[in-house]
Amino acid sequence: MDFRNEVTGFAPGRVNLIGEHTDYNGGHVFPCAIDMGIKCSAAVRTDRKLRLYSENFPHDGEREYDLDNLIMQGCWSDYPAAVVKALAAFGYSLETGADMLFCGDLPDGAGLSSSAAIEVLTGVMLRELYGLPLTDQLIAIIGQFAENRFIGVNCGIMDQFASIMGREDCAVLLNTGTLSFKRVPLNGAAVVIVNSGVKHSLASSEYNRRRQECEAAARQLHVTDLCSLTVDEFEQRKHLITEPVCLKRAKHAVYENDRVLAAARAMEQGDTDTFGRLMNESHASLRDDYEVSCAELDVLVQAAQSVSGVYGARMTGGGFGGCTVNLMRHDAVDRFAEAVTRAYFDSFGREPEIYKAKASDGAGIR
Repeated sequence: MDFRNEVTGFAPGRVNLIGEHTDYNGGHVFPCAIDMGIKCSAAVRTDRKLRLYSENFPHDGEREYDLDNLIMQGCWSDYPAAVVKALAAFGYSLETGADMLFCGDLPDGAGLSSSAAIEVLTGVMLRELYGLPLTDQLIAIIGQFAENRFIGVNCGIMDQFASIMGREDCAVLLNTGTLSFKRVPLNGAAVVIVNSGVKHSLASSEYNRRRQECEAAARQLHVTDLCSLTVDEFEQRKHLITEPVCLKRAKHAVYENDRVLAAARAMEQGDTDTFGRLMNESHASLRDDYEVSCAELDVLVQAAQSVSGVYGARMTGGGFGGCTVNLMRHDAVDRFAEAVTRAYFDSFGREPEIYKAKASDGAGIR
């Protein structure tokens, strides 16, 4: 690829501290951007070709798309290509193509939002290359639209928003219904991510089925979004939900939204013990009511919760594999790593990958 007059940028992955599967239910989430992510070098072309290459997927080779007939190709490059299609749908068609080279250190399929990172990074790079009048929030919205419409994953806005709106040493309390947000300092707590090594696909039928079950429950409760209900309101009206499985999904969404708000208040007050307890409750709900955990995640969480100095632990991301997120004192990190590694090896005969993460700034030109 010819990178004369190139620009370079970076977009982080994210880890969600609490608030899982609430974003597409109009609720609150509490993610932070992390110091792992995706880099890109890009340059404008003079023709109508979009050429994409990833150092992480060299077997796919260089992928080429025609801006006049942009067709999905069924691989990683569809994510940036989908953003180009989404930009056009929002009225920002590109006059010429571009060369884009990607590389990153986010583990594939771990639930740390590599897809959202590449989406917002594509938006940031094209904004810089073509002078597009896009706000950071609009880039997040366009990234979500691209994944919903052209990739076929009915994700919420959280991942894209966290990847571009994150700030160092802070998490983002986001109301996904209104996109109002505030950044909350993490009070020096250590954030440690453990990768189970079990890969999942957010495009799987299970993820989309959960959303359909929530939508069915919302219709029976006569609300647009489940998370518009308080816990008390839900308890008073839950008898309207006729399907037991939809009742379980709705219970998780409503109670999880309440946990997010309580957790954010606790963090603002420096009460990391309460924050951790709410993380633990979140995992139990995801395991039992939303049913998106798995044996590997449960072993990691149980081991973490037994370690002195660990405030809380839970699965994070869409589920069915991926990672756990753990909040703890810094002096607990080593014994935590030893405990979860031992428990995981004893149960599954292999060791998990452990990353001590740092809450970091969102996507931008670097």
